[in-house]
Amino acid sequence: MSKRQESIQLHITLDEQNVCESIRWEATQQPEDARQDAKAFSLAIWDGTGSGTLKIDLWNKEMNTIEMKRFCIETMATLADTLRKATGDELMAMEIENCCKRLDARLREEMRSMQ
Repeated sequence: MSKRQESIQLHITLDEQNVCESIRWEATQQPEDARQDAKAFSLAIWDGTGSGTLKIDLWNKEMNTIEMKRFCIETMATLADTLRKATGDELMAMEIENCCKRLDARLREEMRSMQ
């Protein structure tokens, strides 16, 4: 059985003060010339020695506060899914999802109060 390698590339543009202006990404499984724009990304890597999580978070100047809060809530929700698939721990996954529901309700209320 032959092994296949895949890659995901991030292209970051910084301004003179090293603040992120743009984020673009591409992957080997995308159609040609399908570089995608993004406002933020969050990368978590479990250290190969098992000593902990390495994390990189980056967002551009255009991302507003509401979008950042939504991004964080949705990221947490996907982690619940990952936990469920990887460990079968339904209870812990549901706890994370319940937290996300509470945060989502809080964000919706915040958005209503801004109108």
